[in-house]
Amino acid sequence: MNEFSIEVMNVSKTYKLYSKPVDRIKEVIHPSKKIFHKEFTALNDVSFKIYKGEIVGIIGTNGSGKSTILKIITGLLSPSEGNIKVHGKISALLELGAGFNPEFTGIENIYLNGTMMGFSKEEIDSKLQEIMDFADIGDFVYQPVKTYSSGMFARLAFAVSINVQPDILIVDEALSVGDMYFQEKCYEKMKDMVQKGTTILFVSHSLPAIRNFCDRAIWIEKGILIAQGKADEICDKYKTYIENKDDGVAKLSLNKIDIGTKYKNKIFLKNISLDKQVYTTGEDINIGIELGFREDYKNYGVGLIVYNAHGEIVTLFNTVRDDIELSRPVKNIILTIPENDFLNGKYYLSVHISDEMVMYPYDRNDYVSEFEVVDKKNKNGMPISEGFFRCKHQWAIQ
Repeated sequence: MNEFSIEVMNVSKTYKLYSKPVDRIKEVIHPSKKIFHKEFTALNDVSFKIYKGEIVGIIGTNGSGKSTILKIITGLLSPSEGNIKVHGKISALLELGAGFNPEFTGIENIYLNGTMMGFSKEEIDSKLQEIMDFADIGDFVYQPVKTYSSGMFARLAFAVSINVQPDILIVDEALSVGDMYFQEKCYEKMKDMVQKGTTILFVSHSLPAIRNFCDRAIWIEKGILIAQGKADEICDKYKTYIENKDDGVAKLSLNKIDIGTKYKNKIFLKNISLDKQVYTTGEDINIGIELGFREDYKNYGVGLIVYNAHGEIVTLFNTVRDDIELSRPVKNIILTIPENDFLNGKYYLSVHISDEMVMYPYDRNDYVSEFEVVDKKNKNGMPISEGFFRCKHQWAIQ
């Protein structure tokens, strides 16, 4: 018995793109075989295997080739190169409404889809009530599906797909149009199917859904398989890629410290140091600030600003704001951020030295140090928090 449900071996898919429909005919009849098309490679030498009973997620940006590989696996498309082996009966929920006749009623489409999947009328009769109960769209099941909302469409299509007892279930973003109650219902049903040996191939733009629901993940970008492995690890890599992707917003770069020589500053930053370069959320961060003085200056303040990679202020620290009086030259200051609440990402530090009212600067050095924070994860491999920061909190279970 084969241990794999799906084997994708060196699959490539290339499309011919024509500027005008007539160019297809020109290319066929041209005496010197002139080329009138451009080639677009949707998939390039993609290989992976999916074990029986696994839940595997596929991630990637729009146009990366996710839907193309699913269509090849289901047989809707043929690969330009490579081979696909599928061991078992597939039920696929791809584009919403694919395989449905909009003029038919919901009931008629249930029989249509069941017949396309190889079931007899008697077999569909035996499953009909279960499908109708799961879809839960009431009397609309007797109406043409062209009158359905996208949510109703999703309910019926998913109900058909999962109640035909497939060996392999393929779902491509179809759950995103359903309401939260129906999504929960679908996830619970898919968990039950996996317990009974069904393999699930799941495509979603939701990283929490991939991370929490899938055993493994496959990342495809621009038609190339970038990485595959444990779902939480692949999601982390993909998240970093998205955050660092060129989106037209300028990214920061590290500057050297100007030790106050340009304007002969009376007080200036000599050095900034961190005890580590990479921290985990929840660890202490210790930042050392070394100051220089050209005279015994009194009454000043030291501020440190933390920016994200896009130059947005994340937080700041300032001795004046914290009512700490610096009334004599202090050459070394240590700022400790206990049990830091920064989340995954790269951060840049700027140091400002000002008068005691923060009215004017004695010295200013922007983006002179950096550190990185990686997520702390729970026992199931999920990050302990999402968003912009992790708030201190306590649970009281009564």
